[in-house]
Amino acid sequence: MNVKMEKTEANVVKLEITVDADKFSEALKKSYNKNVKKFSVPGFRKGKTPIGVLKKYYGIEVLYEDAINFCCEDTYPKAVEENNIEPVDYPQIDIVQIEEGKDFIYTAQVIVKPEVELGEYKGLEVKKVKYEVNEEEVQKQLTAMQERNSRQEVKEEGNVEDGNIAVIDFKGFIDDVAFEGGEGKDYPLEIGSGTFIGDFEQQLIGTALGETKKINVNFPENYGKEELNGKPATFEVTVNEIKVKELPELDDEFAKEVSEFDTLEELKNDIKAKAQESNELREKREFEEAVLEAVCANATIDIPEVMVEKEIDQMMRDLEMRLKYQGLDLETYYAYTNNTEQKMRDFMKENAEKKVKTDLVLEKVGEVEKVEATEEEIKEKAMEVAKQYGDKEIEKTADLIVKAQGELLKTDVVIEKTIKLLVENTKSIEE
Repeated sequence: MNVKMEKTEANVVKLEITVDADKFSEALKKSYNKNVKKFSVPGFRKGKTPIGVLKKYYGIEVLYEDAINFCCEDTYPKAVEENNIEPVDYPQIDIVQIEEGKDFIYTAQVIVKPEVELGEYKGLEVKKVKYEVNEEEVQKQLTAMQERNSRQEVKEEGNVEDGNIAVIDFKGFIDDVAFEGGEGKDYPLEIGSGTFIGDFEQQLIGTALGETKKINVNFPENYGKEELNGKPATFEVTVNEIKVKELPELDDEFAKEVSEFDTLEELKNDIKAKAQESNELREKREFEEAVLEAVCANATIDIPEVMVEKEIDQMMRDLEMRLKYQGLDLETYYAYTNNTEQKMRDFMKENAEKKVKTDLVLEKVGEVEKVEATEEEIKEKAMEVAKQYGDKEIEKTADLIVKAQGELLKTDVVIEKTIKLLVENTKSIEE
């Protein structure tokens, strides 16, 4: 095999690969063995026609397609490896010379991973946002705990008030015609929760127990259902029951009932501590993202469109998987959100470009800084994955993960160490 390589344009390489005549002859024989049963020649049983007779009767060309495939499968990967190129897409194959008894020559034009020109990536100054825990945040969590532990008392008489729970029957009409999905029975609606559209809940305030009232609202323009978007609607609503939500007092007794603490002060301190821990994780994550954005902004890369499209493909597969866990599929999701596959792909494109560029930059920094993953670090990463499975035999599971996904784990470790290196070499300016 002989290979000539030339760069035809940015990120595009053309390989001219010559396969020796004897190797091409072997490929023709393999093609004959694969296809001989397909041909019928008078005087010979099907599948027993000699290759010489087959060539005379049908022509050698009938064996070319598979012979070409055999040659390309055998030589293209070797040519790629010998020339140290990293294709990011399938090659475009063109035949230069094909004839029995002669060398087989073909070209493979392929898009390759782009060159990354790093700018400054050490000694940068990046803003780091600081998040403080305030009393309002603590109170918000306490109120949520009160809500979860509230009791509901039925009002024997009176009208619907803000904060009440109105148990209602409702039926919606557009132009005096009932629409699909606009009906409900004994629905518990908390007034002021913002569950229903527009001022539906506010219009219910003052309605008496057992009273039927007409409520007029407009559906939002982007409601998600074409037949309802922006349409005015009338609902006939009957109040079947009114409930008052009673919240428990915020005191030491409350703390004992809802937590492992004896006093409200201890519960508050625990909420603050957990909120602070969450804030610190958020600060760390956002600072890492800001550092990567700064490093990427200084780098120059001509990213092939095919790499972006492949990243979008992966994002679409991830979306489909998440929807399946919720019992949905893509078509239902498109209908509900008034979307199409192309709209989703267009929406994802910016993030896909950012992801591809970040990955390429991290890979280049890791290469320049000679970042490597040790066997111990790979095993440790496998242990983290094994713990997620909840398997008791974590050590054994980790070993299996290393065997099956060792290269992926190695890549993850190198990326994490590279991000750590960049963060450690960036000066934070706190806000």
